[in-house]
Amino acid sequence: MPDRNPAPLAGLKVVDLSKILAGPYVTMSLADLGADVIKVEHPDGGDPTRSWGPPFNGPDATYYLAANRSKRSVTLDLKSPPGRDAVHRMLAGADVMVENFRPGSTLARLFDHKELSARYPRLVILHISAFGDTGPLRDEPGYDMVAQASAGLMSLTGEPDGPPVKAGYAMGDLGAALFGLVGVNAALVERERTGHGQYVTTSLYESQLALHINWATGYFATGERPTRLGSGHPSLVPYQAYPAADGHFVIAVGNDVLFRRLATALGHPQWADDPRFATNRDRVAHRAALNAKLAAVLVDEPVARWTALLAPLGVPVAAIRTLDEVYACPQTAALGMVQEVDHPVAGPLKQVAFPVSFRGERPPVRGAPPTLGQQSRAVLAELGYGEEEIDRLLSAAPDDPHPQGA
Repeated sequence: MPDRNPAPLAGLKVVDLSKILAGPYVTMSLADLGADVIKVEHPDGGDPTRSWGPPFNGPDATYYLAANRSKRSVTLDLKSPPGRDAVHRMLAGADVMVENFRPGSTLARLFDHKELSARYPRLVILHISAFGDTGPLRDEPGYDMVAQASAGLMSLTGEPDGPPVKAGYAMGDLGAALFGLVGVNAALVERERTGHGQYVTTSLYESQLALHINWATGYFATGERPTRLGSGHPSLVPYQAYPAADGHFVIAVGNDVLFRRLATALGHPQWADDPRFATNRDRVAHRAALNAKLAAVLVDEPVARWTALLAPLGVPVAAIRTLDEVYACPQTAALGMVQEVDHPVAGPLKQVAFPVSFRGERPPVRGAPPTLGQQSRAVLAELGYGEEEIDRLLSAAPDDPHPQGA
């Protein structure tokens, strides 16, 4: 009996020629949504993140394991004619191709998007780059740290009197991945209407600018360069982390009613009538003075005391959890965000699942991240290669020692 509720992208075929994080995160998300994703890797080591450790779990670094589940790995030298022929056989039946070839590289020329679109008119091609397809920086290489620095995120992150700080997550890569995922799905919807695929592009740089949101509009309105505020908010006060007797916690006051509740609960109702603090506009203007008063009170009691006092009053408040606390949290368990799959070498492997539910159900993690070339023979056989041809393809020595995309 057919599945009454197939995964949203069941039946979609994806060829993943990308590496590192942004592209692989897009294709892992497509796999989570039901697509059949073939990850093509260079025979000499595969995706570089396989060696980005410690920590390792089995033969691969946990960095690789975080962004490649539910795919099938095939090893091919894309700079060799036989390797390219195999990829073209894949593309002939594919819906989506994802790549992050460096502009001007050999592989960018060998897999030119104009030629591919002419040859496979229904194919949706996603290209992720560091700085975009045009402009003076288009040919520059880039990693997440470079994107965070060049696109302004690090200038906004960190304490006012400290150095610029990288965000804890890889926001350059992940921002591009999420916008790339949106672009792919939008192109697939349009293909249903027109019958034609298209070339979709995004970059780490563009994605970071899109995520500036209020920082950008504030700058456009005032012309003033924003400065680092630590955990503070440029437009709301109090809205940041505060020190308690045993650590830090956050208070997030979004309006004047909540501020009055906070002030009253802390034993200082007069703060809500102080002309420096009565409205949010006033509190932003007198940020330092108010934060000094709050810190002097809050430091005397532990985090648990303040959260127990303020939460029942509707004042947004939270302890700052570490990851071990997050994954032990009943809310995390209730959402089913951590799932387990069997890895062929590492054994049971926990994964953070896709964060969107459909019909009230979260898409299951369907498979472990593949070992290098784990499905090479099976995929090549599906493409019509005979056993001897497969042997020749898989035994051919790479003609370039560098990872593909270099």
